[in-house]
Amino acid sequence: MSSKLDVVLGLQWGDEGKGKIVDVLAGRYPAVARFQGGPNAGHSLHFEGHSFVVRSIPSGIFREGSTNIIGNGVVFDPVTFREECGNIAKMGIDPKEKIVISKKASLILPTHRLLDAANEAAAGKGKIGSTLKGIGPTYTDKISRNGLRIGDILAPDFKEKFEKLKNRHLGQIKALNYECDPDQGEKEWMDALEFIKGFKLVDCEFFVNEWLEDKPMLAEGAQGSMLDIDYGSYPFVTSSSTTVGGACTGLGVAPSKIGRVFGIFKAYCTRVGSGPFPTELFDETGEKLRQVGHEFGAVTGRPRRCGWLDLVALRYSVMLNGVTDLIMMKSDCLDDFDTIKVCTEYEVGGQRTSRLPFDISNGIEPVYTEFPGWKSDLSGIRKEEDLPESFKNYIKFMENYLGVPISIISLGPDRDATIER
Repeated sequence: MSSKLDVVLGLQWGDEGKGKIVDVLAGRYPAVARFQGGPNAGHSLHFEGHSFVVRSIPSGIFREGSTNIIGNGVVFDPVTFREECGNIAKMGIDPKEKIVISKKASLILPTHRLLDAANEAAAGKGKIGSTLKGIGPTYTDKISRNGLRIGDILAPDFKEKFEKLKNRHLGQIKALNYECDPDQGEKEWMDALEFIKGFKLVDCEFFVNEWLEDKPMLAEGAQGSMLDIDYGSYPFVTSSSTTVGGACTGLGVAPSKIGRVFGIFKAYCTRVGSGPFPTELFDETGEKLRQVGHEFGAVTGRPRRCGWLDLVALRYSVMLNGVTDLIMMKSDCLDDFDTIKVCTEYEVGGQRTSRLPFDISNGIEPVYTEFPGWKSDLSGIRKEEDLPESFKNYIKFMENYLGVPISIISLGPDRDATIER
């Protein structure tokens, strides 16, 4: 009987703490795969006194004997990847032994970054809040069938294909009246391509399906479900399918191969960049959440917007992904609050609803259910029975509302600060 592909997903607007959980779970899986997104995603890992941020490389890289797959749904920046590999090598890990890369993954060109910056500059006040890593333009080229893929670097006419796409980008940049150096970063990028040729470049769909014939695999999502290109808060979304369906298309596996779906959420909400955020707090409470939770981007350092937990949006994500196991992060960040609120309904045009509307940009008033704070330090607790009663009641309420058990509670950034129920 074949093994299953279990999936770890963020259920909010990203930054839920997926890196830690993949690192925790990876010890049970001989392979971990990234299926979408690019180096705009930063997964923070903390273990044995070390802190590390991985961008393109799957979070299983630090587990002994693990195979780490960069799937075809990923957009891939060779320069960033080479930097990551250099940092990992300093820790005594040989990335070429542990990483395989899909030949169908899309390449981020230096001009994709320039085009990203040009688009944001032209958008003015309506800008998306891009990380300027070239993600959106690369996915645009993929969908419009103009892009280059990892496998193309092995072709004899690669240089011609590159020049053709570069010139296309420069024409678009000129039309946006954006001043830049057209050759910026190109030599470093070409050098990084030579480095990539030293890795195992595979037909990911065959590699993954053959692996699953007798061994399990964990698929790791980037960003969060509320940033999904189809189901997120469009147009303030990322450019890929961040929901569970993206694991099928991003790795080349059938839906029947999906096993458990681990959905990760914070005990409160955060968002980076522009876009709607119904429970956002602009007061001292929001600032307290930011400081206590160290809510600053792992890659960009940008301060994250903070607010109370939105169960309306969370239940929507649970439905979309068929979540089997919920994982709650950063509960310990709420230790010092007298009252804790969760949004259980929206009021839209005088009507209350527990469904996510088509557009959540305007006119939504969150309706909150309040809980007494537990006012005690959770960070050192390692057994469920030692958790305060008020916290257990808070958990029970969420499980009833969401209809899915909370299987793991994270009480700090380190591997061992985790309670499995």
